[in-house]
Amino acid sequence: MTDPTTPADVPVNVVYPATTDGAVETVAPIGADNEVFETRQGMFGVSGTGDTSGYGGLVEPMRPVQPSARPYGGAFDAVADALEAALPTYREAVKSVVIDHDQMTLQVERQYLRQVAQALRDDPALRFEMCMGVSGVHYPQDTGRELRAFYPFLSITHNRRVSIEVTAPDADPHIPSIVDIYPGNDWHERETFDFFGLIFDGHPHLTRIQMPDDWPGHPQRKDYPLGGIPVEFKGAEIPPPNERRSYN
Repeated sequence: MTDPTTPADVPVNVVYPATTDGAVETVAPIGADNEVFETRQGMFGVSGTGDTSGYGGLVEPMRPVQPSARPYGGAFDAVADALEAALPTYREAVKSVVIDHDQMTLQVERQYLRQVAQALRDDPALRFEMCMGVSGVHYPQDTGRELRAFYPFLSITHNRRVSIEVTAPDADPHIPSIVDIYPGNDWHERETFDFFGLIFDGHPHLTRIQMPDDWPGHPQRKDYPLGGIPVEFKGAEIPPPNERRSYN
């Protein structure tokens, strides 16, 4: 039986979940452009360790998120239209727009990050007064785009949310700082630098925020060893977690 809400010229394996504002969200069919690029097992995607989370049997295939096409639906088109009008370099700056789970994410070229952030804050039709911080992500298998910075923005004026994702390669982990535009990002950028090694150019005082200044490596990268680091106290040393007990 044909679903009357599904366009006739669209493959049947495309799903159309409804969003909260009544718009239709398109999910790309599984095919050549949506192949599984990684399969994760367990809660944390690790193996060969003493993982006692109870999720060792969890298997999750990972597929790339597909860019969305216009119309996005709801207020998403209004945000895109306002940003394009406010930003002369919009087409060079915004690589793609992803609408997923009723959320809008702009994938922005890193050299245009400051221009996009300034427009989001200052344009009256956008007025995203708050940047809620920045989080790092590490995908070692995504060559040339291994490091990601993810920024969620909130407009109190228009009651809207939008996110920005910026990528950088492991070999050149530099992203412009937006602390002078959104001062609340000061410690968030320092934490992301500390744990992921992303260097925020122009930050007023980019130092580690939790790890010691001379700590080697960045503990939340996926190529960082889990366990195996002893904890030192005065007159005593506690062995690393993987040497304290056996979970077999």
